[in-house]
Amino acid sequence: MSNLSERELAATIDHAILKPELVRADVDAELDIAAEWGVFSVCVRPSDIAYAVKRLDGTGVAVGTVIGFPHGTTSTAAKTAEVAQALADGASEVDMVVNIGFLRSGFDDAVVDDIRAVVNAAEGRIAKVILETSYLDDDQIARGSRLTEAGGAAFVKTSTGFGGGGASVEHVRLMRASVGPAVQVKASGGVRNLTTALAMIDAGATRLGTSAAATILGEARAIERGDGPTGATDAASY
Repeated sequence: MSNLSERELAATIDHAILKPELVRADVDAELDIAAEWGVFSVCVRPSDIAYAVKRLDGTGVAVGTVIGFPHGTTSTAAKTAEVAQALADGASEVDMVVNIGFLRSGFDDAVVDDIRAVVNAAEGRIAKVILETSYLDDDQIARGSRLTEAGGAAFVKTSTGFGGGGASVEHVRLMRASVGPAVQVKASGGVRNLTTALAMIDAGATRLGTSAAATILGEARAIERGDGPTGATDAASY
């Protein structure tokens, strides 16, 4: 299993702050966690982007958001409009949900066109494509990964965390094997402890989406200090 330092592991984490019921005090607490632990980025609800950018100014933590979330069924025009607003509000990365029904239907050209439009709207910022693997069989996951690459996205991502299932090691491996080296894999949904995080990285993920950054990095810190693991948590989706 990978032997990453706390700092190296933090650099893989997009701390998710996406639950619809969160009030501003909850958002503040999660943004503070992200800053305290030095994660790579936060992934916030679109309406929280500008606020998160301001609150995290000077911390080195990037701000990303979601597009077409969580179902992926909004029109391409709506998705690109969301991207334009996200960039105006200061987002540096976008995680779009693929049109799951189109992918399952075999409408490959429409899927690629949808992805490419979002990638173009992102104007050079990192764009990730969420497949929602719990709704797909292995052939659809592999095909969705290839379509993500064809659409020019930088990452293919497992899950929203709201679709009834999260990331699995097997699906991360399949996604990694289905795309070329220029496309990275993000494991998201159910990554809630250090053991799971490292297993996803070993399977080929280079970014982790999780709301459990403090738990994961706290376990890594305890090991670095010689205290041993602090104990795994339940692998429920975020």
